[in-house]
Amino acid sequence: MNTITPRIGIYFALLQLFFTLAWTVYVIFLPRLAAEAGIPKLWILWILIADQLIFMIADWLMGAKADRMSRIVGRLGPRLALITLFSALAFLLLPFVAPLASPMLFLALTFLWTVTSSALRAPPLMLIGKYAGAGAQPAIAGLWLFGFGIAGAIAPYLTGVLRDTDARLPFALASIAVAVTAWALSWAERHLAVAAVPLAETPAHKPLPMVAFLAVVALAALGFQVHFSLSSAPQYLRFVQPVELGQLMPVFWVGFNLAMLPLTWLIRRHGDFKVLAVGTGVGAAAVLYATQAGSLGLLIAAQLAAGAAWAAVMFGTFGAAIQLGRTGHEGYATGGMFSMFAFAAMLRILMIATQLHQDVSLQQTLAYLPAACWGAAALLLVLLLRTNRGSRPATA
Repeated sequence: MNTITPRIGIYFALLQLFFTLAWTVYVIFLPRLAAEAGIPKLWILWILIADQLIFMIADWLMGAKADRMSRIVGRLGPRLALITLFSALAFLLLPFVAPLASPMLFLALTFLWTVTSSALRAPPLMLIGKYAGAGAQPAIAGLWLFGFGIAGAIAPYLTGVLRDTDARLPFALASIAVAVTAWALSWAERHLAVAAVPLAETPAHKPLPMVAFLAVVALAALGFQVHFSLSSAPQYLRFVQPVELGQLMPVFWVGFNLAMLPLTWLIRRHGDFKVLAVGTGVGAAAVLYATQAGSLGLLIAAQLAAGAAWAAVMFGTFGAAIQLGRTGHEGYATGGMFSMFAFAAMLRILMIATQLHQDVSLQQTLAYLPAACWGAAALLLVLLLRTNRGSRPATA
């Protein structure tokens, strides 16, 4: 492993941690800020749906744009940093603009923040895929995912701690943290480029078509969204009181983070596509068992396994996207991956907005939907890889 890998990996972990926590702060305070701006409560979920729709479009476009900008070393990092400064400024202003009771101004700032924040989704991962060698890429990606997992584990606690505080301080802290961290993107790009080693020649035939890969990602992401956001809390409430949920919801992310180190080794040994296939299969079994768990201890074990499986899915998905985009289209591929994540999040929020998740006739179906999605993703991926086994996927 190159000596620069730990520093770059820690940097990307911090970048993802601060970015994800900023989104958490936004979701926590959006109802209050929207009310101050004169926006009716019933529009909150539709604002979040619009955010995800914007992410779907902007992530893919930003990824493709990053491919073009990265053709000249040192060009991408500063531009991403500049875009992020505008994003951080728009985010910082949200709690200050809301009391002016101007819905259009508030929504305009929200739109600006959502669009520009796409600079911190696909492009940084494109840099890892473009420059990191086969030995360094899993370690850097694992640290990036670790930052994501830490943010997921902290989110339930932040919701309880920040709910009644003044929004201006957390928005200011989140904006500053994201802006300062993003400003080092040019440093990361330079160091990755300097340490880059020649990548293996691109296979003549991709392991599977991009469209099929995105279908697998969308299925897996929808399974995660429904399981964690809609199914996990009701499963815990079979055994505990609502006040204890804040302590139990992070269990999923504990499993996620504990899986990072072994997954780094597994990715190197078995390759991204195999890890992705096994992750979706194990995840399907874990979330299915969670619906039937007969005790709190067994449910916690199932949640830990589901979190570890989701880590394998994300780890494998990232590496697979890089392989399918290599060379020169890494940003396009990772942008498409993030678009599918946003698509799944949008579907989950739509279920809540239309109250489908409360429909008694559909609750049984929703309980098994995560297992069905992850199982379908695993089956589809295995069938596609067997169909295209003439081109054996290289390890990342």
